[in-house]
Amino acid sequence: MRKLFRKLSVAITAIAMVSVVGFSASVVASGSDLEKGKKLAFNKKKGNCLACHMMAGGDMAGNIAPPLIAMKARFPDIAVLKAQISDARVKNPATFMPPFKPHGILTDKEIDQIAKFVHSL
Repeated sequence: MRKLFRKLSVAITAIAMVSVVGFSASVVASGSDLEKGKKLAFNKKKGNCLACHMMAGGDMAGNIAPPLIAMKARFPDIAVLKAQISDARVKNPATFMPPFKPHGILTDKEIDQIAKFVHSL
């Protein structure tokens, strides 16, 4: 009985360790995407979010669009946020927000990275 218990506890420990390592790798990748998203959001030739929005860490932020705060509460589904960044005209044809994807300003990957960063605010 002891041998069985020992084998089970070793197996459970090994599974737990593999799970933690896998989770840590995904967090690191997310951290990398967050940094890339922040750089894109603050880049005047790409996202340029600060031209219109106020957000943490931004200098000389704009005030013609909503501040980017409490974004997880405002956009519980990150896919909705990605769609908004991609082409805000879908929900509001009179928006001032540039249609980033249709105009080729941002790629899908860049929109994904910016959305992850903005969603973290």
